[in-house]
Amino acid sequence: MTQVLDGITITEKTHGVTLTQAAADKVKSLLSQEGRDDLRLRVAVQPGGCSGLIYQLYFDEREMENDASVDFDGVELIIDEMSAPYLEGASIDFADTIEKQGFAIDNPNAQGSCACGDSFH
Repeated sequence: MTQVLDGITITEKTHGVTLTQAAADKVKSLLSQEGRDDLRLRVAVQPGGCSGLIYQLYFDEREMENDASVDFDGVELIIDEMSAPYLEGASIDFADTIEKQGFAIDNPNAQGSCACGDSFH
């Protein structure tokens, strides 16, 4: 996205990850509980786990130079440039059922995962 501010062109990087409405609502609820409106939701991919890569999903007050950002109903989802290719087309959802509670990442780029479900390759 390109924006012109006082004659200066600012190019914002975006990414191809989506955040469902249920996930956005949960993030807003958590931020409200913390009393913080200065945090962003960051998703990253790091080496680790038994399959080679693990997801990290956390609140971050920092924004790095090459972060890509998309706003979902007031929730800013940011991704660093190294993680973006691994997450392109992924969707982040939140479930609160008897069987499962928490955030889940559906990533079409993951070729497989470990038995515990904590890592992918």
